[in-house]
Amino acid sequence: MRVMSFNANGIRAAQRKGFFEWMATQDPDVVCIQELKAQQHQLEGVEAFWPAGYHCFYEEATSRKGYSGVAIYSKREPDEIIRGMGHDEFDAEGRYIEARFAMPEGDLNIASLYAPSGSSGDHRQDSKERYLMHFPQLLAARAAAPGDYLVCGDLNIAHKEIDLKNWKNNKKNSGFLPHEREWMDRLFGEMGLVDVFREINPNEDQFTWWSQRGRAWDNNVGWRIDYHVATPGLAKKATAESVYRAERLSDHAPLTIDYDVQF
Repeated sequence: MRVMSFNANGIRAAQRKGFFEWMATQDPDVVCIQELKAQQHQLEGVEAFWPAGYHCFYEEATSRKGYSGVAIYSKREPDEIIRGMGHDEFDAEGRYIEARFAMPEGDLNIASLYAPSGSSGDHRQDSKERYLMHFPQLLAARAAAPGDYLVCGDLNIAHKEIDLKNWKNNKKNSGFLPHEREWMDRLFGEMGLVDVFREINPNEDQFTWWSQRGRAWDNNVGWRIDYHVATPGLAKKATAESVYRAERLSDHAPLTIDYDVQF
């Protein structure tokens, strides 16, 4: 099972940059997309946004047009689509969609998540703090349920110093604040979930997002803020990872992980 996660920073912009042509060459089973910056009606009738061979599900932002939004594409038809994380503020911003697949050993749930960013001001950091309080409730329920759970997406937090280039200069900035990193510690500690990429790849200079300022992309001065977060049983089945940097399809790079799962 090949699962791809990609913050498109505007799905129409990513389409113009060739994302869908590249995606077809990778043949993923499931694609989790974040930051659509589009309403579904704007995508209707455009073949690229409904790739052949996939069941496509969009969750748009209703509180603000041209903002946020997530999607899931799946070769296999889900048994159920779950929209939202049960919080009015974040559900109006289109930040979470989940697909449930009935499997012989129990359900497999795969979600696309776009966590709030606090980098644009105190009001957005305040929103992020509310998300940090709420989202673990959903994660705890999924982690405790039978079967496997995988949430893919932009968490807008770099967990450890190895996960961003200029960590010393960012200790007081949103995305690398001490309490945000402690939140990640709990996620991958007491909650028992797994940072799948890091289980496979422990190397330095592994990033998924680069500022559009300066020459951050060219010099690989980035942050690793895109994740596959999985229950331990599924994480153990991960066999390979890939961060695609041959083309700049967004300010984020697609993150793909293969799992030894019959899908």
